Amino acid sequence: MQMQMKTQKAMAGRTARPAAFTAPRVARKTTVGVRAQAVAAPAQVSKEQVDKCVNAIRFLAIDAVNKAKSGHPGMPMGCAPMGYILFNEVMNFNPKNPQWFNRDRFVLSAGHGSMFQYALLHLTGFDSVKMEDVKSFRQWNSKTPGHPENFMTAGVEVTTGPLGQGICNAVGLAVAEAHLAARFNKPDAPKIVDHYTYCILGDGCMMEGISNEACSLAGHWGLGKLIALYDDNKISIDGHTEISFTEDVAKRYEALGWHVIHVKDGNTDYDSLRKAIADAKKVTDKPTLIKVSTLIGYGSPNKADTHDVHGAPLGPDETKATRENLKWGFGEFEVPQDVYDIFRSAIAKGAKAEEQWKADCKAYAAKYPKEFAEFEGLISGKLPANWEAALPAFKPEDKQLATRQHSQTMLNALAPVLPGLVGGSADLAPSNLTLMKMFGDFQKNQYAERNLRFGVREHGMGAICNGIALHNSGLIPYCATFFIFSDYMRSAMRTSALSEAGVIYVMTHDSIGLGEDGPTHQPIEHLASYRAMPNMLMMRPCGGNETAGAYKVAVANRKRPTTIALSRQNMPNLAGTSVEGVAKGGYIIHDCAGTPDVILMGTGSELEMAHSAAVALEKEGKKVRVVSMVCWELFEEQPQAYKDSVFPPNVTARVSVEAATSFGWAKYIGLKGKHVGIDTFGASAPAPTLYEKFGITLNHVIQAAKDVMAH
Repeated sequence: MQMQMKTQKAMAGRTARPAAFTAPRVARKTTVGVRAQAVAAPAQVSKEQVDKCVNAIRFLAIDAVNKAKSGHPGMPMGCAPMGYILFNEVMNFNPKNPQWFNRDRFVLSAGHGSMFQYALLHLTGFDSVKMEDVKSFRQWNSKTPGHPENFMTAGVEVTTGPLGQGICNAVGLAVAEAHLAARFNKPDAPKIVDHYTYCILGDGCMMEGISNEACSLAGHWGLGKLIALYDDNKISIDGHTEISFTEDVAKRYEALGWHVIHVKDGNTDYDSLRKAIADAKKVTDKPTLIKVSTLIGYGSPNKADTHDVHGAPLGPDETKATRENLKWGFGEFEVPQDVYDIFRSAIAKGAKAEEQWKADCKAYAAKYPKEFAEFEGLISGKLPANWEAALPAFKPEDKQLATRQHSQTMLNALAPVLPGLVGGSADLAPSNLTLMKMFGDFQKNQYAERNLRFGVREHGMGAICNGIALHNSGLIPYCATFFIFSDYMRSAMRTSALSEAGVIYVMTHDSIGLGEDGPTHQPIEHLASYRAMPNMLMMRPCGGNETAGAYKVAVANRKRPTTIALSRQNMPNLAGTSVEGVAKGGYIIHDCAGTPDVILMGTGSELEMAHSAAVALEKEGKKVRVVSMVCWELFEEQPQAYKDSVFPPNVTARVSVEAATSFGWAKYIGLKGKHVGIDTFGASAPAPTLYEKFGITLNHVIQAAKDVMAH
């Protein structure tokens, strides 16, 4: 009786909420929906069996978190009904082929509740999450890491954990579906692109600004196949959200252009959840937010509706009390066979859905062979044969241009030969020069176009591009802003690198060379910071050939992102620079006979200084080698023999020149070397003045070379 009273007190702690254990209405027997037809409980599944399936999700999460002594059980306990209905009644997917193209996508934006997703993958029969994997939650090399990781666990679409990014990835997934559907579906043939994107997000995601950026765009674009379920449990790590988050989220999303539905009892009212999803599918010109009011840690007599259940195990006593409270008479990690039978009907349903899609593809191909060949080529993930032949080559006598202009040339050369190339800028297209001139803008009801207008939303832009890349349909997303504003989307860029999403980041205005806009716009530490980021290729090309080489590498690398830092100011097409050299990251562009007296190295616009300094020093009888260090990461991947051939260990007189911090250059110039660069913030003045005042000049490079040779 005492336990029951505690339970009732916890569950009724907020008057706006329904009692947690009131009997749900009887599940409807009719089917309602647009494409995924089953949105009511199948007739053969009783209400009691649904309860059992829902509790199986809860207790797999509880037991796994307890065993790991780490994790977040509260979210899975509160969201279990949503999980059951989505995975068992609504979504189309094939557990035995997680990469089936036309599957519905699911994103757990509240990634801390990862055992929710692992429990569902296990129950529905994904080979990637066996029971031993559930028991290995959060352990070394486990398929069930602390947050969902797409590169670790088949069935996980995107890597989530940094709050807010998952819903942005979901927007990207929905963009990819809308784009491909508009390009390939025909009114007189079966639809070959036809799937939904579902996302569960929480209060933390709603608080993060990135989610508003992407959801504003989703509303503007009218992404009708994006359905987000908001776990409105009003708890965060600090406690109840009333201490910091009291806005009306539903009204905000209505203002963003979303269709909004409220399910007042997400813990027991299965019918209302089913109806909300069915109603969401009927609205085809807006994304839908389903606000689902839940109780975090539902079923726990003493911890439900508290922050205690958010990020810590229930522990043995509270787990026992919860088992008794929910009448779960099964042991640790025990799943009744009838629960498996219900969930694993997904295997047969998924196989049947995939076979139907293949039949639809065959019928489509008979009518539209050319279009299907392009579609099939895209989703294969293979790049078209000889695509790189479209990249232009440059001679030293060609006109001097800024590398941002060369970048524009590359994008427009590649667009016709790379059908998957899509992208745009954060309201800087005229400066970043990122428009593909032969295509229009991706807009509501213009989804087939390939230029994306992101507005001033860098963080959301990066995360949306991650979603597009991880749709795994052959789309190659790029996005652009000034290099300094990469700070706004650094978390999304890091997630690109972590989740092996081959996004191309086009970052212009790459140094103090941008001039008068001053230190707020002038990158200093940025090159070093992205060079420090694992699995990120950081390119800073000099001239047209290196820019072409940077794009060749970036397009070819589909499992790691590339950041290309591009200049505002013009520079020559130096003799010796090449596409082939870029592929090695660092290479000799100017050399001498025999062993050099000094090695000069640089990147981007300063490589010209190194080259000019070499010419001047050679007139004084010195033997000089000049090395372009366009991409340190690629250079480090070369065999040691090659690296030693570029930088002979016995040549210690070395100088680097780059209009950026000296941080990191010691790896290549050594303790005796010198760096010509800038280790302070910049200033507002014309670019030539800045280079002179900060000592990044030809004379400074020459003097540094003489100094290191003298020692």
